[in-house]
Amino acid sequence: MKIGVDGRKIPGAADHTPLEILDHAASLGMEGVYFRTVLDITPTLDRGVLREVRQHADALGLYLQMGLAKVNPYAAAEAPEVRVLGEGDYTLGIARMMEACREGAGCGELWAACGNYKPNLPGYYANDRFRTDAPWPDQLMAIEKFLHQLAPTARDLDVHINIETHEEITTTEVVRLVESVGPDVLGITLDTANVLARGEDPIAATRRAAPYVRATHLRDSVLAITDFGLARSFSPCGLGVIDWDGVLGTLWEHNPELWASIEPAAPTMQMPIGLSDETWRALHPDLDPDEVAELVRLARDYDERALRGEVPTIAEFRAQPYDGEAFVRRSAEHLRAVLARVEGRAARHVAARG
Repeated sequence: MKIGVDGRKIPGAADHTPLEILDHAASLGMEGVYFRTVLDITPTLDRGVLREVRQHADALGLYLQMGLAKVNPYAAAEAPEVRVLGEGDYTLGIARMMEACREGAGCGELWAACGNYKPNLPGYYANDRFRTDAPWPDQLMAIEKFLHQLAPTARDLDVHINIETHEEITTTEVVRLVESVGPDVLGITLDTANVLARGEDPIAATRRAAPYVRATHLRDSVLAITDFGLARSFSPCGLGVIDWDGVLGTLWEHNPELWASIEPAAPTMQMPIGLSDETWRALHPDLDPDEVAELVRLARDYDERALRGEVPTIAEFRAQPYDGEAFVRRSAEHLRAVLARVEGRAARHVAARG
């Protein structure tokens, strides 16, 4: 299991070319780069550029992943560049992106997501799950239909569209999409911090998703107890509430060669998890009471650790200046230590059986 980094969130990405991003990742000790979308590399799907990026990644010994766009027809208007690629046809635009990833870069594990997050909107309305003009069940039906339309192209190209456990969707819902359309063309990009936002215990969420996980966005979080439930703030892996031995152990059991990509993020944004809010809970019909109780336990446990001086208080943590490179390095160090334990346990188990 190699440890890499998200190509859009790596510090300085906006000011660097894709080749420079690969160089930067290597300088940080990363083993790969997961570019969010092929358009981050070449907005015109230039095969020559993609081949150059592939060759440079290979020369540096880095894995290379990339992705597509949102696969929610209700969000298509917010990505006009995809429609332009399809000469007015959003579906054709996505298909051409898939072709470019496979033919230009040899990439077949392709990121996608089902909604957008708009931090300038108030409260829950920043999240597409809570759109009032498009009820979430209607969006899910449209997403499923759209993915069925993309499936023949994905099969022809031998690629997987790996739906992220993004802020708007639960692992249960993503698994249903994969099983409906087919795991031969769909997979999951597991974002370990986003499952918290949907009221899911990271261990339980990982177990649900693991059979279909083909890519990752790894980051931790701290949880604050609030009047409406909880609030999530991002943290480096190992500093928050996630049990990484459990998460990586589960993923390793299903795919020991899975690529693990760190997604650095500043702790400044607090996402509300409305466990005590009727409006929020009404839009989470699959919410598990045991998982809710586990999240509250994790939040209280963090508070107790902070009182003992083992970790910063949430206020102290959020007040610290954000250092993206430190986030990446600290996360990688922790994940590698966990993987060493996971692999050691597996080796001892095999030896005991042999």
